[in-house]
Amino acid sequence: MISVFDVFVLSVALAMDCFTVSIMSGVVLRRGVTAKVWRMAVLFGVFQALMPLLGWLATARLGHYVAAVDHWVAFALLSFVGGKMVWESLRGDGNHPTFDPLRLRTQLLLAVATSIDALAVGVSLVCLGYDHAWQLSLPLTMIGVMSTVLSLAGYFLGVRFGRVVSKRLKPELVGGLLLLIIGVKVLLSHL
Repeated sequence: MISVFDVFVLSVALAMDCFTVSIMSGVVLRRGVTAKVWRMAVLFGVFQALMPLLGWLATARLGHYVAAVDHWVAFALLSFVGGKMVWESLRGDGNHPTFDPLRLRTQLLLAVATSIDALAVGVSLVCLGYDHAWQLSLPLTMIGVMSTVLSLAGYFLGVRFGRVVSKRLKPELVGGLLLLIIGVKVLLSHL
């Protein structure tokens, strides 16, 4: 098993995609926190903690299959959402962004897409000596909390700097490009 410090570093690393997507959401929306933003942050935290658990559970039977496709699924989901945002920003009038990070469907899709690579973490937890489910309580809690906190922080940063960014760039275009970059990063890191 790994040290608490290593679990902390792992949780921060896993939360970075959530942080980036939350910044982009704040830039697009450019308004204060609502209950739906809290819901997004909690969904990110729950999915970031749930995926390693699923990877850990699947390792006994399907570990090599999960590791073989998780990056492709994350790439496909992030490319779909990012590509749709880019397309809509280029063909829309720019006054009414069609990407709405406050919609539950969008939040669920982003939560799944940013957490799929965490399946591999669950596979590696087995290799690191986490043999029983109760041993996962600390890592999964830290991953979930860190993802939630960094998602909220990212959203605040996005709202704060969103006005500046939106005057120079189309926020929906920038957000879509960021999602595409995250998708490519996930894919390349596993190939």
